[in-house]
Amino acid sequence: MYIFYRILLFLHVSSVIMSVGPFFVLIAIVKKLKTAEGKVQTIYIDIFRLTVRMVKHAGHVLVGSGILLIILSEYWSWKTPWIVATLFVMFVSIFFLARAFTPVLKKFNEPNPNKELLVKKLTRTVWIYLFLLMTMLWFMVAKPALWQ
Repeated sequence: MYIFYRILLFLHVSSVIMSVGPFFVLIAIVKKLKTAEGKVQTIYIDIFRLTVRMVKHAGHVLVGSGILLIILSEYWSWKTPWIVATLFVMFVSIFFLARAFTPVLKKFNEPNPNKELLVKKLTRTVWIYLFLLMTMLWFMVAKPALWQ
């Protein structure tokens, strides 16, 4: 049982890395979108979409492994404050992610898109999502006693 828990914990931490890390790369890609045209713009948008899709799948592993870790844990329960707070932020981020990127990315394909506005929206969205992810990461690492 101990080795299974450790493997699950490794899987959980790996999926956190896969969920957070790519967004730092997207910051650079968004900057490149300002001046990109034609096929280059399409490539950047495709990279953005694929990255968001990969992050979603890593999130599935993250959530699944997190559920199993709580079930198997002798220390944590569903009522633990940092777990409740993490779940709350996670549900907020799920709704945010579902509506954050795809509509903006689609507008790049419309005739005469306002690229400056779209890039600003994407930049803002990436930073907001990173903030949400880093907040959840802080809850999981620091395990703060938010209430008693």
